[in-house]
Amino acid sequence: MKKTLTFLFFLILSSIIYAQDENFYKRLSDAAIELTKDKVVYDPAYYSIAYPNGDIPAGKGVCTDVVIRAYRKLGIDLQQKIHEDMKANFSKYPKKWGMKRTDRNIDHRRVLNQATFFSRFGTTKKISANGSDYLPGDIVTWDLGGGITHVGIVSDRKSTDQKRPLIVHNIGQGQVLEDCLFKFKITGHYTYE
Repeated sequence: MKKTLTFLFFLILSSIIYAQDENFYKRLSDAAIELTKDKVVYDPAYYSIAYPNGDIPAGKGVCTDVVIRAYRKLGIDLQQKIHEDMKANFSKYPKKWGMKRTDRNIDHRRVLNQATFFSRFGTTKKISANGSDYLPGDIVTWDLGGGITHVGIVSDRKSTDQKRPLIVHNIGQGQVLEDCLFKFKITGHYTYE
């Protein structure tokens, strides 16, 4: 009897935790979709910003800013989290930009740094050609070719044929919701809460 009660308690607790996780990722999807209502001009310029919770001017941004702003709506400051991890573990992050130390103004705004952070502290999920493997709130990174990387958030909205989730991203036309999951080579697939 005691084993049965323990098992039932474990099942109930697991269901509650799963529901909380599912709710978080649904809220992340909603936060990303909400960002598409803001008029944003693609602007990769370097800005000196406040720390923590710093952001570039509201009407400007790139793909990484979509991720940063969506998480910020849920109370998670990726600027601070990525900066702190990079300070403590600088050697684990890419050296593509020739940086010798961290820079809290820009480090969190780089796709490869976000991918490294998500792989270290989130869950790395499989990359597949099946749209149903990509769930609301997942983070996806792509290789656009020529050394250009990209990142977006999987939404709970579907393509017109219902086979792929739509992605919230900024690839030059502002923060948009678009059917582009398989448009480029996927290099990473993560969740992070």
